[in-house]
Amino acid sequence: MKIDRLIALICAPLALTALPGAAHAQDAAGDSEASPTWDLSGEVGVLTDYRFRGVSLSGKSPEVTASVSLAHQSGFYGSAWASNVELGSGKADDLEVDWTVGFSKDVGKINLDVGGVYYSYLGNKALNYFEGYGSIGTKVGPADVKVGVAYAPAQDNIGGQDNTYVYVSGEVPLGKGPVSLHGTFGFENGAFGDHKKDWMVGLSADLGSGLTGSVDYVDTAHSLTSNGAPTAVASLKFGF
Repeated sequence: MKIDRLIALICAPLALTALPGAAHAQDAAGDSEASPTWDLSGEVGVLTDYRFRGVSLSGKSPEVTASVSLAHQSGFYGSAWASNVELGSGKADDLEVDWTVGFSKDVGKINLDVGGVYYSYLGNKALNYFEGYGSIGTKVGPADVKVGVAYAPAQDNIGGQDNTYVYVSGEVPLGKGPVSLHGTFGFENGAFGDHKKDWMVGLSADLGSGLTGSVDYVDTAHSLTSNGAPTAVASLKFGF
């Protein structure tokens, strides 16, 4: 694994967290009651496998991730997310960086979210591609439920074929404690799957001080590769 590049990507969002403090201090100097216009956040994590829509992209090896997000109070946001990935070498020693720009807005009890993602692979730029997405989320009792779609138009890097992925996901707290139950079911057809189905169900817990742990069961049907075999994925993430 290219540890130096992973360390750099993990440290970058940590360094950037100093910026909101400076921005907020400047706001306070001009107007003590002013609210921040921008919100900067980040996350680092370690997982036992990198599963994307049910399929392992790390060759069933552990995954290290880092991300940084910048959101405007109007609803516009952007983010960069990085992870080690296996691109055919047999080792998860390459790097994937996903660049996202979107807009999220609450309309009554409904949340609308639209945007686009550019998936870039530093070890093989011939795999880079773009995908647009949209989702509608709401509360059903104590549960947060979302229905979404992602569409990648036909591009040379995905074989000149388009791809559609639709999914439904939900999360519900278990009692008044820090543990919640979550799950996702997705259907994919096109460049990355021929009527492929994937599903995930798991538990997550707020461990305090920005730490979150989870254990998920992940499986697929009609996977293009053996990397879609059922497995359990454990993770530990730190958000700031």
